[in-house]
Amino acid sequence: MTEHISPDLQAALICEDVRMEANGGNTLVGVINIIAAPKLPIRVIKLCVFTRWCSGRGEFLQKTRILDIDEEHEIASAEAPFRLKNTENHATNVNVFGGMEFRKEGDYPVEICLENDLKLRFTLKIVKMSAPQPHHG
Repeated sequence: MTEHISPDLQAALICEDVRMEANGGNTLVGVINIIAAPKLPIRVIKLCVFTRWCSGRGEFLQKTRILDIDEEHEIASAEAPFRLKNTENHATNVNVFGGMEFRKEGDYPVEICLENDLKLRFTLKIVKMSAPQPHHG
């Protein structure tokens, strides 16, 4: 029986899309940490959370949660099971969230958990853009 080793979270990013390349690599499109909206609420057609795990061995379950600005209510969540055969391997997960609605300005917490253990928490900021002021010159 092989030893179970909990992996390290190497990266976690929010982006507009993740493309799988022919060579097995990934291209992240539109890496974001802020969404500026002309009006609220705003509906986001597609939001991807890209994660990469390394230095572990065994079978694992990643859960990604996006919370409301009150930090209590879950807006969206997704699970991604993955397996690392040995500590030299890595696992890439892409959680795709479609049709999400953000009703208010503020910081929306994003949580990355492994086996219900919080590994990383960061915020996605939603701001309302002010209308450009006419220039009198």
